[in-house]
Amino acid sequence: MSEYDKAEGAAKVCVTGGAGFIGRHLSRVLVERGLHVIGIDDFSGADRRALMEFDGVPNYSFVEGDVRDPEIIRYALEDCRTVFHLAANPEVRVGEQDPVSHVTGNLDTTVAVLEAMRAEGVKEILFTSTSTVYGEADQIPTPEDFGPLLPVSIYGGAKLGAEALISSYCGTFDMRAALFRFANVVGPGSGHGVTVDFVRKLQADPKRLEILGDGRQTKSYVHVHDTVEGMITVFEGAMPEPGYATPYNIGSHDWIPVTEVADTVAEVMGVKPEYSFTGGARGGGGWKGDVPRMMLDVKKLLGLGWSPAYTSRDAIKDTARWLVGEEKATTET
Repeated sequence: MSEYDKAEGAAKVCVTGGAGFIGRHLSRVLVERGLHVIGIDDFSGADRRALMEFDGVPNYSFVEGDVRDPEIIRYALEDCRTVFHLAANPEVRVGEQDPVSHVTGNLDTTVAVLEAMRAEGVKEILFTSTSTVYGEADQIPTPEDFGPLLPVSIYGGAKLGAEALISSYCGTFDMRAALFRFANVVGPGSGHGVTVDFVRKLQADPKRLEILGDGRQTKSYVHVHDTVEGMITVFEGAMPEPGYATPYNIGSHDWIPVTEVADTVAEVMGVKPEYSFTGGARGGGGWKGDVPRMMLDVKKLLGLGWSPAYTSRDAIKDTARWLVGEEKATTET
C-alpha cells in the first residue's frame, strides 16, 4: 500500500480499476481538470507500465491492492468525495467456464466499494456497467428504460446485480449514482475484444482469419475518448439527487457487422485474409452469452450536450492502428 499526500484545495476522487484500459483514460482527464485522483488496482488485469504517464503528477496518487480488502479500499476512499467504480472482470467469454469469476470480479467488488463508501461517508458513485444488461433486446436502438432486463451472459447478470445493489444503497443511505451502460469500448490501450482478437490472429497468419459466430453479428463500438467524455459530462452536470441511481447509455450513432470489423482490421494491417466462421452459438453469436445484435439509444446523453466524435468503424480503425504500432514498438525494442 503506497502513501499519498493530502493535497489541499483539490477535490479527491477515487478510481477503482485505475490502471485498466478505461481507468487510465478517465484518470488522465480528471487530473487535467484539476481533481486529485486516487487510483486503486491490484494489476490482475493491467500492466504496471500503464501508470508511467502519471509519474511526477502532483494531483495523482496510487494505492496498490484489491478493492475487496476492507482496509485497502477504506484507505483509498479517505477524504474522497466521489468514487468512479471501474474495477471488474471484463472478460465476457469466461462466464461459461468460470462463472464465479464474474461474481467475485463484478458483484463482490461492488459490495466492498459500497460498504467502504458507507463507512467513510462517501455519497457519490459512478459505475461502469454494460449494454449486456439488456440481454437480447427486441428494441433497437435500446433505450435506458427498456425492460424487462434479462441478461444472457454471466457477465451481464453480475453487472445488473451490481446496478441493483448500487440503487438500493442509494435509496437506503442517501447516496447518488450514475450507471453507465457501455457499448463495446475500444481505443488505444484496449487489451481484449474483437479488434484485439483479429489483430493477434492476423499477426499469426495473415492469410486466414477465423471469425467466431456466423459472421452476421452486428454491434456498436464506442471509442474510449467518447466513453470518458460521456462519463465526465454526467459527473459535471447530470448526477441525480441523493437517494437515486440513474442509468446512462454510452455508445456510437451506428452499428456494424463483425465482417466490417474484420475488413477494417485487415485494411489497417495491409492484408487480405480468407474468412472462416465457427458457426455460432445462440442467435449466431460467437459464444454462449454473446448478444449478436446491439445498438444503444444515446438520446439522454445527447441531450446533455455530449456527442460521439467517432463512428464504430473509425473507432475500430484507431484501435487497430494502435495495436499494430504497439506490437511493432515492442518487437523493435
